Amino acid sequence: MIDTSSQNLWVITDGKAGDENQCRGVAEALGFPYETKRINPRKVFAWAMPVGPIDPKDAPSKQHSPIRPPFPTVAIASGRRAVPYLRAIKKASGGKTLTVFLKDPRTGPKAADLIWVAQHDKLRGPNVIVTETAPHLLSASKLIEARANPWPQVAKLSTPRAAVLIGGNSRHHTFSKECSERLLTGLRTASNTHSLMITASRRTPAALQAELQKLAFDTGGLYWDGEGENPYMQFIANANALVVTADSTNMVGEATATGKPVFVFEPTGTHKKITGFLRNLLDKGVLHPFPAPLEGSTYEPIDSTPIIAQAIRQMLDARRDTA
Repeated sequence: MIDTSSQNLWVITDGKAGDENQCRGVAEALGFPYETKRINPRKVFAWAMPVGPIDPKDAPSKQHSPIRPPFPTVAIASGRRAVPYLRAIKKASGGKTLTVFLKDPRTGPKAADLIWVAQHDKLRGPNVIVTETAPHLLSASKLIEARANPWPQVAKLSTPRAAVLIGGNSRHHTFSKECSERLLTGLRTASNTHSLMITASRRTPAALQAELQKLAFDTGGLYWDGEGENPYMQFIANANALVVTADSTNMVGEATATGKPVFVFEPTGTHKKITGFLRNLLDKGVLHPFPAPLEGSTYEPIDSTPIIAQAIRQMLDARRDTA
């Protein structure tokens, strides 16, 4: 088994929260000390990524380069702009850094030593790990801790409780007026049996945010308006059921890490990959359509994060054994 005391790690993204959180989740599961390296290539170079080179200003030899040596034991990256930077680290480190990429790099399986993709992606190869859901920061230990120490405002809610995780408009989905009213009607009905703990996102239409906040106030539930400490972990960990919008596969995947029934609301629109992802979990009885009564069975939590971390450990062990 590898000695974690001598290992270190870089997380490399262009700063997108979804990409960074996936990488951080795997880094934390490994237990290595890590640094977050955010890359910001100039537009002319970003346009050519992931195929093109890194921005020359970020060359490892440059004083202010985000990938300046000494190089880490492991580099985990996500997002198309990070692909060339992972290649550059591999080359500059003389192949010593183990490179890991999360999601399809769009340049084939040789983009990194280890690649993770979701089941609905097509990329396959001997170094490609395929799982149902994406890695994330909601480890089993964090969920246990949040359940053991609920915030006072969460603890005082009557049970059962439902976490309501609302996304918003995207390239593939739209929360139209009619769609939003269908969601709100379902949540009003759900509030008759469950205390609601509601969070929205920056993509949630302002009118829907206002209605969700009013609903939480009128029914004695909780609504996070973006001020103060984020209660996301508290809401998810202390929920008996979860309502999630289908525009975010990350949120759906995080919800399934609880082992609690997950009810998915599909806004207007569709996307082939998202539909396939949802259908797989619906067929397994993990997900249920919403609006519907919040009734469902528990199941073994689904979490790909430790699976990816274990694969990295095994590759490091194999390197040590052949050194």
